[in-house]
Formats: sequence, structure tokens, C-alpha cells
Amino acid sequence: MADFNMTKNKYTMSVRDPSDRCSDFREVTLGYDEEAAISEAKRCIRCKTRPCVSGCPVGVDIPEFLSLVADGKFEEAYEVISGSNPLPAVTGRVCPQETQCEGKCTRGIKGEPVAIGCLERFVADYHREHGANVQEKPSPNGHRIAVVGSGPSGLACAGDLARLGYSVTLFEALHLAGGVLVYGIPEFRLPKDIVAFEIGRLRDLGVEVVTDAAVGRSVTVEELMGEFAFEAVYLATGAGLPRFMHIKGENSIGVFSANEYLTRINLMKAYTEGAATPVFPAKKVAVVGGGNVAMDAARCARRMGAEVTVVYRRGERELPARREEIGHAKEEGIIFRFLTNPVEILADETNAVCGLRCVEMKLGEEDASGRARPVAVEGSDFVLEADCVIMALGTSPNPLLARTMTGLKCGPHGEIVADETGRTSLQGVFAGGDAVTGSATVILAMGAGKRAAKSIDEYIRSK
Repeated sequence: MADFNMTKNKYTMSVRDPSDRCSDFREVTLGYDEEAAISEAKRCIRCKTRPCVSGCPVGVDIPEFLSLVADGKFEEAYEVISGSNPLPAVTGRVCPQETQCEGKCTRGIKGEPVAIGCLERFVADYHREHGANVQEKPSPNGHRIAVVGSGPSGLACAGDLARLGYSVTLFEALHLAGGVLVYGIPEFRLPKDIVAFEIGRLRDLGVEVVTDAAVGRSVTVEELMGEFAFEAVYLATGAGLPRFMHIKGENSIGVFSANEYLTRINLMKAYTEGAATPVFPAKKVAVVGGGNVAMDAARCARRMGAEVTVVYRRGERELPARREEIGHAKEEGIIFRFLTNPVEILADETNAVCGLRCVEMKLGEEDASGRARPVAVEGSDFVLEADCVIMALGTSPNPLLARTMTGLKCGPHGEIVADETGRTSLQGVFAGGDAVTGSATVILAMGAGKRAAKSIDEYIRSK
């Protein structure tokens, strides 16, 4: 057992200089080296109550993997993590550890918590660079399962089922597998070769990946379970339907949903010369919203050469985005206009965006979410210069599947109704992730996928 390191502050991970990183899409954070990883892992004091584990949606044995890192046993640490988490290199980069495992860390009471996310990333990266990466394909059990959607929830479900011997086919509507990991999260936060590596590991387990397959259009769920003889289907179609404000001018040229903008940048590589789906060269971009997606869109627009302003109707304290992402955005020169709400998008004679009319806000009584409700200040109208507006107001589940499936119970916003195990109103049909909860985090979607895999296995065995 390695000696404990009682330093109060965590080891700070290096990041690229803001003036350098704003000109490209290479990863911003640089990760730990072996010495830093070992030193940071020694800060874990191996609490008997293990509060960090209760904060992990997929139940990683965090003290065990940290103990192994502290002893320099990086491959063994990877085996511990990957036993519960099929995408550690992904979650180590994008998971909100500060509100989950690290938020419950005992070391955080009198100092900073152990940097669990950074260490998870280090272990996963070490394995990718040094590990054998050879997985034995499990013996087939003779049962076939379809997973619709190749985002975090679908990948987690497919991986767990494949390890149990199921023949799993993963259907993806786009031309690349990965869901939000490839179309939503920018390259500078999550390099796409990492996503491809993780999907490759699933293929090694025997998972078949079918792209350009929009289930509900090219094939129905009923056909999958009938004509194609899948014994169960897991619906993990995410929440890709963007929301708008429904204000005057939203149909102007130069108005994007964050989904469209990020998909063009991330999936279609609009930042490369000669891109098939380029984004026009805006000079002044206004991003409306304050979540992680708003930060992603703003930082992408900054890299495309624009002056970027984030417009948010509440104060800085209420920003829902991760503190790290907000800090990086500020370092990169992104402007924040707090207590500001758009009321109209202005357009010129060609219907192109030429400004954003806003009103100043003040915070009033708490709303149903427990946050102070923003109230418009009378007579505070002003115009923000902009030739592009990106709406980052959240998303809803795509209603396509619900419209094409008789008997599938759905909620008022198009979300599929499923219990904690993923069971829906239709026999043999399971659902989870953002398609059920609405837009949430990668790790929560993965947790839903793992629970559904267990439920599907129990369902098949019961037959």
C-alpha cells in the first residue's frame, strides 16, 4: 500500500495557452503524467464509508482503482474501472465529477477533493497507449438484441449485453457511431479518435454497428422484432430535438440551433478547408443559454474567428455549465452578458441577422426549479451587435419513434415513459438515457444503459 499524500490541494492538470488553443480544435487539457497521477492518487485516504462510489452513476470501485494507481499498477486500475464503466476515456473528460464522485469525496471537506476524473482519464489513456487492447469475444448465448442509438446509453447497454454473450446490433441514424459524443461535444474537449477507440472495443466484443439507419423511417421497431427476429429492443435515441424561444426573427439567415451548429462543426468538420457543409464566417456571434452546450457552441464559434457573447437571463452564480468550461471560455475571450434576455432577432433587407434586441433582467422569487425567476426590467431594451445567433436552450427527445410505434407510452414532451429498469409499455421494448429523462449527462445515460442491459437479460432469461 502506497503512503498517503495529505496535501490539501489537488494536482492541477496542465492546459494549453488560451492564445494558442483558440486557433485550432486540438484538445485543451493535457492530462497527468505518471508521477502526477501517482501523487494525486495517494491523496485518497481509503474511507470506510466510500462516499465517492455512491456518487458514481455506474458504480465504479473508485478507492480500489485509486489504490492501484498509487502503487503504479495502471493496467490493473483500468481493469477495475472498465468492469463498471465501458467508456472511461470519455467520462474522464466530460463527466461532471464535481457534482458526483468528487462532490462526495471526504478530502473535499477540508481541502480539495481527489481529482478522480483526471485519474480516470489518465488510466484510460495509459491503457489505450500501452495496453494489449485484445478482448476475448464471449461465447454466444443464441439470443439477438437490437439497440437503437449509438450514444452513451446505447453503447453502455450494447457493451454489457455483448459481454453476456448476446448478439447485439447497434443502429445509428447518422453516418458515424457515437451519438452526442461525435456530433455534440467538440474535438477540443473530447478527441474523436478516443470515441472511435471505445466503439472499436465494442466491435471486438462482437457488436455489429449499422450506420445510416433511421429506425422509425428505414425500418420500424415492429419489423426489428418481427421480420428481423430481435428478441428485445433498447431505445436510446437521445434528445436531439432543439428548443427555440419563438421570438420574432428566429427564421432569419444566421440563426442556428446549437445542435445544428455543433453537428456541422464536430461531425461534418466545418472548420476544415473545403468542408462539404461549411458555416458562414460570422464576425459577431451571440449564444443564447448558459449550459455546457452553450459553452461548447461559444468556444467553437470563437475558434471559427468570431467575437462571441454568451447571453444568459440569470446571473453568473446560476449558470448551469461546469465551472471548468466557464473558466476556459472566459480565458478564450468569450464575453458574458448576464441578466440579459433576447426579445427579438433583427434582420436586414436580405433577412440576414444584424442584431439581437435584448432586455435587462433582475432576479425575483424562486421558480419550480428552486432558482430565482428572472424578471424583465421595464425600459431596459438595448441592441447587441450580432450577425449570427445560436440558440442553446436545451433539447427534447425526437418524436419520430413515438409516432411510428403503436402502444408506446410517452410523456408530454415526447419522452418515452420507462421504469427504473428501462421497461416500457410494450413487451420486449426497453428505453433509457435522454430519450426518457430529457437532456442529461453522459454518465447518467450510461447508467441507464447498464440498468437496461441487466433488465433485458432478466427478461430474456424469464422467457
